[in-house]
Amino acid sequence: MWTDIASLARLESGQTVKLQAWLQRVRSSGRIAFLQLRDGSGFLQAVIDGGAHPEALELAKRLAPEDALELTGVLRKDPRAPGGLELDTQLLARLSRSEAYPITPKEHGVDFLMDHRHLWLRHRRPWATLRVRAALERAISEFLDGRGFLRFDAPIFTPNAAEGTTELFEVDLFGEAKVYLSQSGQLYAEAGALAFSKVYTLGPAFRAEKSKTRRHLLEFWMLEPEMAFCDQQGNMALQEELIRFLVAYVLERCQDELEILERDQAPLRRAAEQPFSRVSYEEALQLLAKLGRELPWGEDFGAPDETLLGQHFGHPVFVHSYPASIKAFYMQPNPQRPELAECADLIAPEGYGEIIGGSQRIHDLELLRTRLASHQLPEAAFRWYLDLRRYGSVPHSGFGMGLERVVAWICGLDHLREAIPFPRMLTRLEP
Repeated sequence: MWTDIASLARLESGQTVKLQAWLQRVRSSGRIAFLQLRDGSGFLQAVIDGGAHPEALELAKRLAPEDALELTGVLRKDPRAPGGLELDTQLLARLSRSEAYPITPKEHGVDFLMDHRHLWLRHRRPWATLRVRAALERAISEFLDGRGFLRFDAPIFTPNAAEGTTELFEVDLFGEAKVYLSQSGQLYAEAGALAFSKVYTLGPAFRAEKSKTRRHLLEFWMLEPEMAFCDQQGNMALQEELIRFLVAYVLERCQDELEILERDQAPLRRAAEQPFSRVSYEEALQLLAKLGRELPWGEDFGAPDETLLGQHFGHPVFVHSYPASIKAFYMQPNPQRPELAECADLIAPEGYGEIIGGSQRIHDLELLRTRLASHQLPEAAFRWYLDLRRYGSVPHSGFGMGLERVVAWICGLDHLREAIPFPRMLTRLEP
């Protein structure tokens, strides 16, 4: 019976096992050969003693990277071996030959590796990163499903912008109409919340921003929960609980991946264990001025500002109560200071910036109509959205979490392009 590498740690040393795997590289020394293997579930070193198994050794010397293999051998636990396990190989067969593999042990540039992303996915760093991403998606569902949320899928084609911006990809529907690729599922999730109380969307979003920074992708994935009968304080409390859960989940279940990525886990443990800080926009302005960056009231924070704030606190921090003038039309104003919005951004430490943006939504029909007009948005395009305030409107809140930004932070990545299988950027649309 075939087994996989991930299952070997649960077996006893001395057991005979059969594996199907790909060869990463082979090294031979005299009558001994060492094969570095991968099978998608993990990595393993196989050893061939040519004195005992000369045919297997002769075949091993003819192998090339990415040859597909079948191996039978005895499992041996050895702390000196990579991963603490080795396979003393008795039988070796080649299932397929690989052509000259373009990714070699030498140093390759980023563009080369991204041009060969379809092959680079097989290597340790992207393997570890995308396994953490998959773990986070599982954890998100576990967390929200366990708290009574309903998965609610929003459309990707939308007739208008969610936030009133022009950063939209336009699609021509057979010359009959123009629609846009969704930049957010939020407006539809609000409809879901008023039907099911608590919902979340998790899917692709598209932003037509001509940005080349390490924090931007044209296509990315967003988690967007929406909750009826919830104010902004409850909204932030859920966000903190979610992030702490996600970080703890990865720390518990993805140790091998974090070690491959050489991730310093101390900042992650702080995020999982320490309460998040909360500062108002105005308090953040004062703090930034002390740190050498003076900004006028009413200006939004950029990446350098978020980096300074994250470094100052050393763990995630909420910046709340931004000026309403720099935020989206649907955000509820502060009842004492209507020039401020009931909103917050959650900023990750270590220079990773905003990972969540959320707010309480306007639930009053006339106020929402006024905000649409002040943002010069056509009321007719939002008729269905206004209906949510006509029939059974209640205070409600929600947030958007960029999945790639959370993956990048937890994995300690340099660029969001590493956090998604096939990144789509201003300079990258292939493979």
